[in-house]
Amino acid sequence: MSRIICIDYGGKRTGLAVTDPLKIIATSLTTIETKELIPFLKKYFAEETVELILIGEPLNLDDSATHATPLVKAAITRLKKEFPLIPVQTVDERYTSKLASRAMVEMGMKKKDRQVKGNIDRIAATIMLQEYLQSIS
Repeated sequence: MSRIICIDYGGKRTGLAVTDPLKIIATSLTTIETKELIPFLKKYFAEETVELILIGEPLNLDDSATHATPLVKAAITRLKKEFPLIPVQTVDERYTSKLASRAMVEMGMKKKDRQVKGNIDRIAATIMLQEYLQSIS
């Protein structure tokens, strides 16, 4: 059984989420410094079988590129080079940070915890992954 991993890529921090082996539930994995992404994934992939890498594609409402789009495109190129046997697919990440913020409020997270930006990144990745799972079921 293999997993799907989802990346909410950012200039400083990157949020990660992963499915269970049956690919039913998306779970928040961690937030790491973006410069540590490839080493983290190498270690994770050595321990877990991953069949697909999803990465959030930042777009404006009119589908035009945002300031972050070139960073994500460069990350995709690097992921494909480092992990040629694992397909990389983009998913729409519009509104995921707002949804993550709203989810934290609804979960009753304390304001102090909601202000930790890494929490938003992990939850945004989880939302993207759960939406992807719903779209393929």
